[in-house]
Amino acid sequence: MLPRFLVAALSCIFAFTVHAQNEVVATVTDPLGKPIPDAVVVAVPADGGARLPVKPRDAAILQVDKEFVPKVSVVLAGTAISFPNNDSVRHHVYSFSSVKKFELPLYQGVPASPVVFDKPGVVVLGCNIHDWMVAYVYVSESPYYAKTDARGTATIPDLAAKVWSVRVWHPQLDGTEAQTIRTIDLAKQRRVDIAWTLVIKPEARVRRAPTSRQSGSY
Repeated sequence: MLPRFLVAALSCIFAFTVHAQNEVVATVTDPLGKPIPDAVVVAVPADGGARLPVKPRDAAILQVDKEFVPKVSVVLAGTAISFPNNDSVRHHVYSFSSVKKFELPLYQGVPASPVVFDKPGVVVLGCNIHDWMVAYVYVSESPYYAKTDARGTATIPDLAAKVWSVRVWHPQLDGTEAQTIRTIDLAKQRRVDIAWTLVIKPEARVRRAPTSRQSGSY
C-alpha cells in the first residue's frame, strides 16, 4: 500500500492533468507584416462536441463623439447588448443584417431594453442620422473566442486537450471566413501558436460631416 503522502501527491498530479487547460495564441498580419487589430478568432471542437454550458454576459456598444465604440464586438449567441448614447445629440441605431434586424428610433441616454443577438453570424450596425457611423457585431456559436489587439495578437485560453477548428474573421477580409480555418491538436501540446496573413480590403466609409459650432437635435 502506498503511503498517504504519495497517494495525495499522485492525486494532485492526476487532477492537474485532467483539469489542465490549453491555449491558442493567434497572430494576424497583412502581407507586409503589419498587425491587424479587431480580427475575431474563434475555436470550435473539431468533433462537433457540445460546448460547455456558458451563460452569455451582457455587453454594451457605446455612441461617443458620433462613433460606435467599440467598432468590432464579439459575443456569444444569446448575448443582450445595450446601446448607451453618450452624445448630446440623438442617434437612430439600426441593422438590416439577416442575422439580426432591429431599430432603436431616435433617442438619448440608454434605451429601455437591450437587443438580444440570438443567432450566430455578423451584424452590421448603422445610424440613420449619421451615415458614417458603422460597427460590427460578430455573434459566435462558440464561447471560445478572442479579438486581436493593436499588435495583431489574441489568446484563447481554457481549451480542452482535443482537436480544434480555428478560424478568423475581419470586417474587411478579402475572401471568406471558411478559407481561414486551421485544425490544431491540443492533445499533443499545451500551447499552439498560429499565424494568419490576411488580405484586407480598403475600408469604404461615408465621409464624416464637418463639426458644427451650433448645437442641434442631431
